[in-house]
Amino acid sequence: MSLKEYRKKRSFSKTQEPGESKQKRKSVKLVYVIQKHDASHLHFDLRLEEEGVLKSWAIPKSPPQEEGIRRLAVQTEDHPLGYEDFEGIIPEGQYGAGKVETWDKGDYLPLEVTSFKRIIEINGKKLSGKFCLIKLKAKEPQDKNWLFFRLKKKD
Repeated sequence: MSLKEYRKKRSFSKTQEPGESKQKRKSVKLVYVIQKHDASHLHFDLRLEEEGVLKSWAIPKSPPQEEGIRRLAVQTEDHPLGYEDFEGIIPEGQYGAGKVETWDKGDYLPLEVTSFKRIIEINGKKLSGKFCLIKLKAKEPQDKNWLFFRLKKKD
């Protein structure tokens, strides 16, 4: 996946955000992280490692910790591996200006992945269990809206 859009939006001489993906990773497990991002609006950024990048979704409200809660998740540009460790302040005047801190972190296992659906098993400190991302039907070609929710536990 290309990080072209990610790089285009940032001035790396002014922000401490990573510019490139890590070349080699020691872990076989896939990266999962949710970062609390206090930018123009407080939101949470869900990031999942796929094909050498972090696929990213902005969640306007707190992530769903219980069954029955569905959250809008707006897909954003891919981020480089290494961004899962980023915490700090993105300076004023820069894309995404504001405080970024880790809300939850761990790994995940993809159970089903298509272009419009991801069923994953998250192993984080705050979130753990099976979750689903479902792409909503686009009203406009540029729509990138998904739903993020916890799947019901089977008895």
